[in-house]
Amino acid sequence: MECWGFLPAIAACLLGIVVSQTTLAPAVTDTTVGEFVTATPMILSTTAPGCSALNTSTCEPCAPGSYYDNDTLLCSCCPDPGLCLFPGACLACSRGFYQSLSGQQQCLPCNNGFYTDVTGSPLCKSCPPGSFSNNTGADTCMSCSPGSFSSQQNSTSCRPCPQGTFCNSTSCAQCPTCPVGTESLQVAAKECTPCRPGMHKAPHQNMCQICNSGFFQVRWGQENCDVCPENHYCPSPDVNPIQCPNDAFCPQGSTAPGYCMETFFRKSGETCELAPVTIALLVIGGGAILFAILFGLRRKRDTDRELSMVRAPLLRKERPQGRYYGIPCDAEPVYAGW
Repeated sequence: MECWGFLPAIAACLLGIVVSQTTLAPAVTDTTVGEFVTATPMILSTTAPGCSALNTSTCEPCAPGSYYDNDTLLCSCCPDPGLCLFPGACLACSRGFYQSLSGQQQCLPCNNGFYTDVTGSPLCKSCPPGSFSNNTGADTCMSCSPGSFSSQQNSTSCRPCPQGTFCNSTSCAQCPTCPVGTESLQVAAKECTPCRPGMHKAPHQNMCQICNSGFFQVRWGQENCDVCPENHYCPSPDVNPIQCPNDAFCPQGSTAPGYCMETFFRKSGETCELAPVTIALLVIGGGAILFAILFGLRRKRDTDRELSMVRAPLLRKERPQGRYYGIPCDAEPVYAGW
């Protein structure tokens, strides 16, 4: 048996159906379009206009990975990547899915860090810096929130800005360093705060620094500290310089006034000089020391004289003349020869 009419009528009647035997019957299928679609042969036993009701045989839909070609009246392979088969037609992959090969039965989801925002895509695109994607099958990338950043492509998350940096908008690829005179004390900062009085921050520094000794800074958000001026002293870097007392010295950069030694010295211009009481003490002390030296020398001389007088009789005493055993006392001893 054969279908009514000519072969083109059969093609119009059976779109998406390929004859498996010489006698055809229409394809009555129940399919649902989805992201992943496959088709199975259907056994048909009903009749429809355009086909013979006699001796009805089986018709099959085009196999997965192919489509019905009206010119050849055959199933042909889907020619382009990014297209997958629905029975009788090639369907484009939905957003978030891709297929790089032709004639495939299903589309693949984009990996983490990738996305595709068009249908029928053969490839997924990388999430640009400042964005991320932490789900598969994403059709868009999410922007990093203020206070966070992602510096590379294909990021799956954003990182918080480190101390000393900030990000006050979305999609930050880098967190810039806080401007001079400002700082961020915590991570994930959305803005910077100015340095307090008594502190400063230069361009090469990340955090505010305390002014050095002898310097001061009484304003907020300053890049440098000022040196304490001459005739003033700066006990703390966050207060105004204090006027130096009249009896003290305060050169530039002083942290406290300098005084001459009380009682013994007094200020004279830019130096200290001996006070009158100091001069008097030196004179008295010098005289006393001189007197003690002279007294010591006199005492030593008198002592030496007394010793000389005592020793004189002893040194001058003469022995009496006499004979001892027939030998004069003052005679030289004679060796007897025994």
